[in-house]
Amino acid sequence: MAASLLLRAVRRRELASPLGSLGASLQSTCAANVCSKWGNFARPFSAKAAGNEVIGIDLGTTNSCVAVMEGKNPKVIENAEGARTTPSVVAFTQKGERLVGTPAKRQAVTNPQNTFFGTKRLIGRRFDDPQTQKEMKMVPFKIVKAPNGDAWVETTDGKQYSPSQVGAFVLTKMKETAESYLGKSVSKAVITVPAYFNDAQRQATKDAGRIAGLDVERIINEPTAAALSYGTNNKEGLIAVFDLGGGTFDISILEISNGVFEDAGISTKEVDEVLLVGGMTRVPKVQEVVSEIFGKSPSKGVNPDEAVAMGAAIQGGILRGDVKELLLLDVTPLSLGIETLGGIFTRLINRNTTIPTKKSQVFSTAADNQTQVGIRVLQGEREMAADNKLLGEFDLVGIPPAPRGLPQIEVTFDIDANGIVTVSAKDKATGKEQNITIRSSGGLSEADIEKMVQEAELHAQKDQERKALIDIRNNADTTIYSIEKSLGEYRDKIPAEVASEIEAAIADLRQEMASDDIEKIKAKLEAANKAVSKIGQHMSGGGSGGSQSGSGPQGGSDQAPEAEYEEVKK
Repeated sequence: MAASLLLRAVRRRELASPLGSLGASLQSTCAANVCSKWGNFARPFSAKAAGNEVIGIDLGTTNSCVAVMEGKNPKVIENAEGARTTPSVVAFTQKGERLVGTPAKRQAVTNPQNTFFGTKRLIGRRFDDPQTQKEMKMVPFKIVKAPNGDAWVETTDGKQYSPSQVGAFVLTKMKETAESYLGKSVSKAVITVPAYFNDAQRQATKDAGRIAGLDVERIINEPTAAALSYGTNNKEGLIAVFDLGGGTFDISILEISNGVFEDAGISTKEVDEVLLVGGMTRVPKVQEVVSEIFGKSPSKGVNPDEAVAMGAAIQGGILRGDVKELLLLDVTPLSLGIETLGGIFTRLINRNTTIPTKKSQVFSTAADNQTQVGIRVLQGEREMAADNKLLGEFDLVGIPPAPRGLPQIEVTFDIDANGIVTVSAKDKATGKEQNITIRSSGGLSEADIEKMVQEAELHAQKDQERKALIDIRNNADTTIYSIEKSLGEYRDKIPAEVASEIEAAIADLRQEMASDDIEKIKAKLEAANKAVSKIGQHMSGGGSGGSQSGSGPQGGSDQAPEAEYEEVKK
């Protein structure tokens, strides 16, 4: 009898597994359907419980990485493919399906014109920018001029995407990776950018975060983030960060002093440590050149692929208040100013100024009875305004007529912690003021961003529906395997008609799996589980023969030992 009881227990566990899979499938499908129905009410496109974590994302040209603080230490999160970095690649199949990361990279050879990579090089750039024109000759996909003059990419079916939108698809993948690990929704992030990124590129990166359903708490420079991840457990001193990646090449010198990080302009001999950031720094020749420049071997204390994301996560911890012993002082990478008489570039904020910062300067009119002045805001290091990057322009009107040089116009530059610039001009006599939050002369409008957010939500719903279909197909496949295994083991112990019924149910389920109808697959899955449950009924004495006769072989071979055992008298 003991052997019989053990057999039944094992059998019930085996039968429970497909039922358990079905339950998980039903829950997953239900969640997906709810999300699909109510997706518009949840901007972060997640059915998970809300969390308040601030994730750190390194949105790279070639690969991206996401990290989160666990206690006092940053942790890099593995993606669904088990990798710690995700290719910054987005593809669209002939069926209109969107692929991100490794799946997109795998099919790039067979679908080059619809596979977008390296779009970080285009973010915040105009179509007629020399860098854009150079890039057009090096990629297989089409780069087109958007209505606002920016460089966008286009699929073979004519669908256009801004670089911010492509970046948003990658950020969404990073967001989902973090949510899968944390088990809760994520809506806040710190995103890194190359130190040389101008205002337009930083704003475009922030737009990408918004499209992905993220509240971008801070935009920080990649070298600063790398130094932050290095400096949490290391001594004070001067650090050179040599950043060479798929689309980035710059060197920054930073100082760690009493837990405060800031840029410092000094000579190479004064550098205490050299950090390598970016996958290209793994090349031995690059390491050799760096050693020659600085007279010392680079540090092996940080992972070039992960240091930036880890630093971003630490900054997220600082913003949340979890990390109190560190303070990050970032800087503006390029000088900011306005165009003055003669086409001269007059600087108000010099490069390497710690941000956030605010600076004002008084200017006057260049002609008699001038009633308005045009303010052209520029960024760069050249002396002539025309040689620098135009960030934006606006007019201050309503100035009372007066001899030239008499009106006093105060121009104020205000840079926030993300490096985003606001410029205002005020007539001190009348108090009239005009201001502008700088965007590139192109850039994405609020309407553009909102439209892209809605498209992202639509894709998220489609992705959830696709995932639900894959989940139920996987569950069905597991169930078929389990049922066939059980049927092979117990076929000679059950009636032939029961075996035939189970085989028919398996065939129906296998045929339905080829369809895209979740409900029909579910119905066939339930039918298959119902059919296989009859094995358990017969094995436990629930079959018709065993229930009517306790004597003779018709009761089933596993019933006989129990009858003999019960008849033994002590």
